[in-house]
Amino acid sequence: MPPIPITIITGFLGSGKTTLILNLIPQLPSNYKLALLKNEFGDLAIDSQLATSSSISGVQELLNGCICCNLVGQLGEALETLKNDVNPDRIIIETSGSAFPATLAMEVNRLGAETGNFTLDGVVSIIDVENWTGYKDTSVTAKLQAKYTDLIVLNKWEHVPERTLDDCIDRILDLELDIQTPRVKSRKGKVDMGLVLGLDAKLARRDAEREADAEEEHKHDHGDDGHHQEAEVEVLSVTLQIPGRSRGVDLDKLEEMLFQAPKDELYRIKAVVYASAIPTSSSGDKAAYSGDAAPGEGLKRYILNWAFGRWTYTAVSLVEEKGDHVLKMTIMAAPYESAKWKKRVESGDLVKLEGGDTDGILTVETVS
Repeated sequence: MPPIPITIITGFLGSGKTTLILNLIPQLPSNYKLALLKNEFGDLAIDSQLATSSSISGVQELLNGCICCNLVGQLGEALETLKNDVNPDRIIIETSGSAFPATLAMEVNRLGAETGNFTLDGVVSIIDVENWTGYKDTSVTAKLQAKYTDLIVLNKWEHVPERTLDDCIDRILDLELDIQTPRVKSRKGKVDMGLVLGLDAKLARRDAEREADAEEEHKHDHGDDGHHQEAEVEVLSVTLQIPGRSRGVDLDKLEEMLFQAPKDELYRIKAVVYASAIPTSSSGDKAAYSGDAAPGEGLKRYILNWAFGRWTYTAVSLVEEKGDHVLKMTIMAAPYESAKWKKRVESGDLVKLEGGDTDGILTVETVS
């Protein structure tokens, strides 16, 4: 079985972590199993009860300590319990506000390398703009926290004057990192699922099943309310076709794109890829195989999930799909960056067929 993707969500007390998680649930397929690992201080787990009542498949709690220090040794046991009891499609780790995400991310990576059961998908930090206390100075700790965060979500910004929001962003920029951590604003505690969660086999299958209904898929891509997250995310749709799928994608060229993609310009790259060779993830590991796919000769179908400079490939079954496409890719870009990347992809230097581009049809469209 492929490793279970893990998303870490951190933020200070009351910043809106649980609200963001609960707002993800309606965006998921009805048969999707999302498990939650919570790190709370105290004896009562009120948020866990709330999460359980909101259709999350399983909940584990690590109480009375910080998950990134004195409880880090219990993380592997808790994750294995969720894996064995729930067999989830994804695990979200919700940390206490004082947790240091770098330690936790490194532990998840260590457990993934040791067991092959888990992979780190992303680290998301939530800042409560209205009652903002995070990143209040430019200390070494604050810089390290920002460095090991893949995405900053600005929450409760609707309730403050524009100057307060600008001050909050300025303090984040004052951290003077080599590459600024991407940041987006939530919509009343809601962020597009595509930003927070990467693509996996079940989510890709849901997209394929809904392909016939273009309007519904367009709504899915931008959240259930159908509204674009204007000025926060720009989306490109990339398709590469060849009659009869007679050849696959040039994986070497695609890897060049994944290496070159700056995480302050591109937030997510998700794709369904057909290739004759076995692709390699950023860790150096060959693509994992899900239960409905098997290695062998000929063209194979893979899910590519690129998130903030890391990427994974997972082989999935060769289900019947309409058309002759050998690549369907969604690129989620920072504001004002999509036009540049649209031109780069359209040039054909980064996305092309193996063995040359003869008969290949490359289409790049701006979705939002």
